[in-house]
Amino acid sequence: MGIVDGEKNTIMTLIDRYAVFGHPIKHSKSPRIHRLFAEQTGQTLEYTAQEVPAEQFETTVARFFAEGGKGLNCTVPLKELAWNYASHKTERAQLSKAVNTLALQPDGSILGDNTDGIGLVTDLTANHGIALSGIRILILGAGGASRGIILPILEQSPQSLVIANRTMDKAIKLAAEFHGKAHAPYLHPVGKGPITGCGFDDLEDRQFDLILNATSASLSGQLPPLPTGLLAAGGNCYDLAYGNEPTAFVRWGRGNHAAKSLDGLGMLVEQAAEAFFIWRGVRPETRPVIELLDSERQP
Repeated sequence: MGIVDGEKNTIMTLIDRYAVFGHPIKHSKSPRIHRLFAEQTGQTLEYTAQEVPAEQFETTVARFFAEGGKGLNCTVPLKELAWNYASHKTERAQLSKAVNTLALQPDGSILGDNTDGIGLVTDLTANHGIALSGIRILILGAGGASRGIILPILEQSPQSLVIANRTMDKAIKLAAEFHGKAHAPYLHPVGKGPITGCGFDDLEDRQFDLILNATSASLSGQLPPLPTGLLAAGGNCYDLAYGNEPTAFVRWGRGNHAAKSLDGLGMLVEQAAEAFFIWRGVRPETRPVIELLDSERQP
């Protein structure tokens, strides 16, 4: 027996809809990642990418949810707007002042979360075996990308976390916001905690076990002025950005004898997995997806 048009349309509307909004967005890997997750976990859903300029964000999001959408990812330059849009936010989203995941709740409200930091920590610790507890960590940059990763890193109990930025005051202010915010007994009052901010010029004669590049500069071949000897022996480097070719920072790490010099492809997949879990209550296997995407960019 065939399905009449009315029945067919009803069935189509029952498929849970998700999307990623951004500007630009056409090169996003998110639709493919979430489709792979859905196939792997036996979930039936639709996930698309939509070009949404900032000035159209609020009306487009409202229409998406009004028409039955279940969840959204938001990327540059919409994360701050998504933070404002959310009815309520997780603690990590509240502190990061940016939201990359919106989820429709049973009562009709919209939960805002930021999965970037947990995606980074999972990639470092679970996928690459880099323990963050008790080590000296440096974050390059004091923008939104840095803000989104600080709390999950602090919750791993590093020995110290330094934020370095071209504008020193911005790094110091960002560090001050996170004093005493992590649920860890080693944190102290403002001015005495393990998180501090400084300028790039203040990195001379200092060493770190893990250096995280949270600037976008290395994608265009640019790097902050990093002194020789900044990376401790056996230390690791990680660029939050990723590309088909090694970024300038990944190349810098290799040139400075990093044990591992990695880019953010794994973080991309892990943050997507966290969003998928928030929406669907199922945690997908990330390793096969990371390996697939990585194999496709090899020369």
